[in-house]
Amino acid sequence: MRFHPYSRACPQNDSASGGGRLHRHFGLFGARPRFFGQGDVRLIILKLIGEKPSHGYEIIKAIEDRLGGAYSPSPGIVYPALTLLEEQGLIRVETTDGPRKLYEITPEGKTELERNHALAEEIFARIAAINARHGGGPAPQIVRAMENLKLALRLRLSQGPLDVEQVARIANLLDEAAKSVEGS
Repeated sequence: MRFHPYSRACPQNDSASGGGRLHRHFGLFGARPRFFGQGDVRLIILKLIGEKPSHGYEIIKAIEDRLGGAYSPSPGIVYPALTLLEEQGLIRVETTDGPRKLYEITPEGKTELERNHALAEEIFARIAAINARHGGGPAPQIVRAMENLKLALRLRLSQGPLDVEQVARIANLLDEAAKSVEGS
């Protein structure tokens, strides 16, 4: 019987064969695991704003810092969650000088946070466990450099087709970088 390589039913993806959960998530293409379940990000954001009124970017950085640089939520995750929390009356936008919005928790938000205190603590305990299990995660400088490389490659590839020499040059540069990293 043949399995799709990313199927949960695929024998290569079970723990007994050495694959396990991380293999399924990281696979050949380096996809990141899903750190949070449905609604977790909303609760994390509410808790962070409850601790300190923050701008959207500060929330992204706070989550990244709590995970030791191993994960940084995209603005496409954080800002819609902020909008939802605001529409639900759990946070409000404080006007500031300039275009940035400062988010503050409302009394209703504090009540919601108190009602879900155990779940919030469980989520932050999971975050701490991830950090402990992975030694605090990869160094943020390495994660940043990897993201820069991916962005540079995407940008170059989006500028039109490459000729044979350009493909060979880029492939050689990447191979050399990989060898250098393996040797360090």
